[in-house]
Amino acid sequence: MAATGSLTAIERTAYRLAQNLRLGWFSAQYALSRRFTEKIPLPEHLKGAMPSARALNADRQQLMARDLENIEAGYYRLPHDLIENPAAALRQSLAYFTDLPNVNRRRRGDEDVRLAGDEAERFPDYYRRAFHHQSDGYLSESSARLYDYQVEILFGGAADAMRRQALVPIHHFLRERRIADCRLVDIACGTGRFLTFVKDNYPRLPVTALDISPYYLAEAQRNLAPWSRVAFVEGAIESVDLPRASSDIATCIYLFHELPAELHREAAAAIARLLRPGGLLVFVDSLQLGDRPDYDALLESFPLAFHEPYYADYLRQDLGRVFVDAGLSVERIDLAYLSRVMVLRKPLPATATRRAGTSRRSPGTR
Repeated sequence: MAATGSLTAIERTAYRLAQNLRLGWFSAQYALSRRFTEKIPLPEHLKGAMPSARALNADRQQLMARDLENIEAGYYRLPHDLIENPAAALRQSLAYFTDLPNVNRRRRGDEDVRLAGDEAERFPDYYRRAFHHQSDGYLSESSARLYDYQVEILFGGAADAMRRQALVPIHHFLRERRIADCRLVDIACGTGRFLTFVKDNYPRLPVTALDISPYYLAEAQRNLAPWSRVAFVEGAIESVDLPRASSDIATCIYLFHELPAELHREAAAAIARLLRPGGLLVFVDSLQLGDRPDYDALLESFPLAFHEPYYADYLRQDLGRVFVDAGLSVERIDLAYLSRVMVLRKPLPATATRRAGTSRRSPGTR
């Protein structure tokens, strides 16, 4: 079970110290990266509307305060790797900066990944891209090993804290259920980073890690090795053959902005099919235009500096309508720094809802 009590003074201090070191480390790596990277010219209307570094840092600190409040409230535990291995961080940093010239070369020429031959048939065309200009796109072991570190640099050390916001609705969903009888599927699990937080809080919860990349799925297997009750499935959500109504919870974190807009409805319908009636979908992805008007220019500039071929369409997509049309209801939308967190539910059949309402009544209830 997730933690239920408040933190001790030592734990609270350890969290703040560790997170400040983390933010400082990754922010410094980001600043150093920019020194070795040619600036991408921005349209004039975006230049003057970009949020300041001070504003971004203040909002990032607010996210960390929220993360700590959630831990204090018992929604989830302290991060299982709160104190990171310095030697491992240095190795990752060296690998990142060794690969940075390759990333910069692609940024200058918009070089793309296009697999050829029999290997290409394993992946849909939209996926054979050099997302973020990273080496090999999502199609190599070295890419999988570097990915989490690259993302943390991009977000100045805030990526994990944004992901952890998905644990709050999961906590509320599971607190009145027998955890071992529930099932969670993490769609586009990547390296399994988010699932390590899920399993650290709910070790008895059976989970399925679903991803289209065999290389990232192999990395997820390594990262989730300390926990049991984990299944791994290779495939894309829009075409994978998983049993209908087989999951109580689905999580979908940072996937939709990397899907072509025409696949959003297919993916949403596939997620809805996987959920049991009453099931929960927790969706975390980038902010969209209008979520934080002061960040709109930053969002519009992102695909110019980082290769995100489908991001501009994502910014304008009516996600609520996409999921409602798939048969889900939107219960809540929260914003967490540069992410939006959507909590959705697959409605119970009307007859089941009426029975549940009747069973809750007792003599004398008005």
